[in-house]
Amino acid sequence: MAEPVTGAEAHIAALEQELEQREYEIELLKETATAVSSELNLDRVFQLIADRALKLIDAETLLIPILNPECDEYTYRAGAGRDVDEIVGETLPLDFGVCGWVWRNRRAWWRGVLDELSEEERNRWEKEAGTLILVPLVGREHFLGGIAGINKRGGGDFTRRDLNLLSLFASQAAIAIENAMAVRRLEDARLIAETYQRELRQVNSRLSAANQELEYLSLYDPLTALPNRSLFRDRLNQALQESQRIDSSLAVMVLDLDRFQDINDALGHDVGDQLLKQVSVRFAAELSHQDTLGRLGGDEFAVLLPNADAERVERLARALAQALENPFEIEGQELAVTASMGISLYPDHGQDSTDLMKHADTAMYVAKREHSGFSIFDPESEQDSAGRLGLVGDLRTALTREEFELHYQPKLDLKHRRIVGMEALARWQHRRRGFVPPDIFIPVLEQTGMIREFNYWALEAALRQCAAWREQGWNLKVAVNLPVTSLLEADFIDELEKIIVRVGVRDGLILEITENLFLSDYDRLTGILQELLERGVTFSIDDFGTGHSSLSRLRRLPVDELKIDRSFVMDMERNPDDATIVRSTIDLAHNLGRTVVAEGVENESIMWELARLGCDLVQGYHISKPLAAAELESFLRKSGWEVQTGPTAIPNSA
Repeated sequence: MAEPVTGAEAHIAALEQELEQREYEIELLKETATAVSSELNLDRVFQLIADRALKLIDAETLLIPILNPECDEYTYRAGAGRDVDEIVGETLPLDFGVCGWVWRNRRAWWRGVLDELSEEERNRWEKEAGTLILVPLVGREHFLGGIAGINKRGGGDFTRRDLNLLSLFASQAAIAIENAMAVRRLEDARLIAETYQRELRQVNSRLSAANQELEYLSLYDPLTALPNRSLFRDRLNQALQESQRIDSSLAVMVLDLDRFQDINDALGHDVGDQLLKQVSVRFAAELSHQDTLGRLGGDEFAVLLPNADAERVERLARALAQALENPFEIEGQELAVTASMGISLYPDHGQDSTDLMKHADTAMYVAKREHSGFSIFDPESEQDSAGRLGLVGDLRTALTREEFELHYQPKLDLKHRRIVGMEALARWQHRRRGFVPPDIFIPVLEQTGMIREFNYWALEAALRQCAAWREQGWNLKVAVNLPVTSLLEADFIDELEKIIVRVGVRDGLILEITENLFLSDYDRLTGILQELLERGVTFSIDDFGTGHSSLSRLRRLPVDELKIDRSFVMDMERNPDDATIVRSTIDLAHNLGRTVVAEGVENESIMWELARLGCDLVQGYHISKPLAAAELESFLRKSGWEVQTGPTAIPNSA
């Protein structure tokens, strides 16, 4: 039979049990402190605190609310126990719940606090937080948040012992949280620094690439990848220094594509750019590794030839011209281009890069004016170049004062021995310089943009002369040469219609357009020609045989006549090839239902040979040179040729 337990023994047993509990709690606090203090990952610190605190106070649910930096909201950062998955991560305003009370009062909340409250507050908080314990987490510098236990396991309330244990634990936890936060801030700062460094490296890389690109763009042409004007000039200066040192020669060549602007205007800048790229490739293929090919801008190229004399640079000029002979195929179209080249030599034509470039440029304009392909600088041409610059202001004055006049060259119908029309040719008698040839002032008008005003003046002047002749009984159409680019201007038809209405003659004009029309926007051009044809304007293709015709397109164009270029006609007696070209052109035109005009008829034998070949119309100095209107009228009355007057022709008074 067991002996009854005495009061003393029971007391001792209770003390031993409490001691064991205290030892357990102390051990748990020590383990927790060690674990928490050794963990620096903030999220794991929060979770570790929640797990250990749950055991420490034997709660059903344990939550860690943490304040935001603005101290107006708190977020449950971790939890342990029942239903925490539904709560962790939620953010609430600080004035909601017990957390706000703890933050405002800077003290823990547990059931024992209710005795210190007024009856009204006690009634409120007893319902809301009677089974809650929440101790503050206070850091070294500011309030962090709290540790909240909800519902004691097995029922009952949290005790003061729970409060003391949790408060002691919270002081250790706050240090661990601050340490982890500091580590987090350091980690964030490190990541930010690494991000900045990475971005800085990227920026530096892009800056380096941009600097390289800027350096490239400052020295090379972006379209053709050739040296630009700046780099070409630099290489020329270096080559000059070397030539002066070793007493050698060098050559500079400036090249300009002929009528490139027509291609740009007719087909667009994209086609023009592709043409420039292909031209640069062909030019480069003709040069040696020691030569420099550069693009100066637009359609202008330059070549530097160290240790070169006139003979070598002339050979290269011919090679470059030959390189352009085969047409270029771009976007399904065949384009044929030529170039004008000017050459200057060191030391004959200059001692520095400025003079050599200027003199090569001057020689290039001579080659362009004379259609010679290339030209070597001649000091006399420099005076011509300076004079050409002075023409610009004089041309503006000439347009304003109407100093230009039209001369007219008759066109003779060989079959009926009858003058049936005229070609209008511009003349300019300068008040100081005297007669200025058209091949001098027309290019300047084109280069300065004054050609538009000049063209409309010429069209109206020619049409007015046509009207004046009709009043005298002569029915003579007047042909005016016009670039295709003028036809393609958006307002050309409207402007020409205004002239026709002003003058009152609708069927008096023939527009002579060059074969370069086949480089143009064909469908658009055909529509323009058709609309003008409906307004009484007819068309002639000038200088036929020198361009790049497409017979299929020619057949469909609303063109009445083809003019054989004078270069073939003038030499047809001496050159069998030219005679063949003339005969073939006449046959071709007739097969296409077109009238043929031969210009450049200088003697009677050529005229009758053309008649034998079936040529329809001729013009040239053998019939008459171009004459002013008054002189022409005298010629018509005395020449012996009939003059067309209308549906039937009558002899003149001679």
